[in-house]
Amino acid sequence: MMTTPPRSRLIVCLAATLAACTATPSAHARNLEPIAPAAEQAPSQTSSTELEEMLFVQAPENGIPKDGIHLIWLPEPLQKLCLGKTASRCATIDYCIRTTNSDDSRCRNLGVNLARIPNYPPGTRPARMISLTLFKIREYNGNGYGKLQEFYKSLPPASLNRLSLNARVKARIQFTRKPDDDDFNLLQILAVGDTH
Repeated sequence: MMTTPPRSRLIVCLAATLAACTATPSAHARNLEPIAPAAEQAPSQTSSTELEEMLFVQAPENGIPKDGIHLIWLPEPLQKLCLGKTASRCATIDYCIRTTNSDDSRCRNLGVNLARIPNYPPGTRPARMISLTLFKIREYNGNGYGKLQEFYKSLPPASLNRLSLNARVKARIQFTRKPDDDDFNLLQILAVGDTH
């Protein structure tokens, strides 16, 4: 019985693999269109800009450490619907305004007649309710975080558990619009209280 030396087996395997790679594609494979890399398929539509906006100040809800400060940015059409409601209830209302699934169980018994609420106009900024929670913040280079902490501590608990015009801050933010979502970063607290 003749055996092939190990080096010869490797060459035979490489030759077989090369032949398989260069063979004529199957009928099914010939009908496939080449796929462009993701970067070529859809150019990035992300854009960022600095804005001055009013943010609602809230105490953290379930699951968020108690030492945090929750800041919420609402689309203007949503603000009047959310006053006096918790942040989580407001998020549900926002979702139900934007969803195409009108049978979603979350959209029942909200205390808001969703049939009478139009979709947000195109270009609404932000396109949905967005928020961030700050932890262990400190004043640094005029960022206004000290003002925010003092303001937060001065507010009655009721205004920190439900959205209130009295619990807002004017902030400079970095707003980022992406094809699939909006986002923001807090740059500076400019003023606290009902600053319209």
